[in-house]
Amino acid sequence: MPGIQTVSEALATSGYGFRLLKFFPAEPAGGVEWLKAVAAPLPDLRFCPTGGVSAATAPAYLQLANVACVGGSWVAPKNAIAARNWPEIERLAAAAAGLTGLKRG
Repeated sequence: MPGIQTVSEALATSGYGFRLLKFFPAEPAGGVEWLKAVAAPLPDLRFCPTGGVSAATAPAYLQLANVACVGGSWVAPKNAIAARNWPEIERLAAAAAGLTGLKRG
């Protein structure tokens, strides 16, 4: 999916037919509040915010109707990869997968 950070970039990519866009870096670019603000003027677009999203902030993103999914390095942190700690990564991935059942509003 193409990545965007601004409304202009979102409009440009939607002109090519894309409806699902990566919003990066989400937290520094306005995060949840940015996504709330663009929901009405960009009603046909959905986003995958990444960049600064954490296990703690993911639920707030997932509650938004214009968010399809989130991405975050918390699922496979560098130290766990370096240590080949696959059980920890599996645990984190399972916890992240459980976030998909949140009610959207």
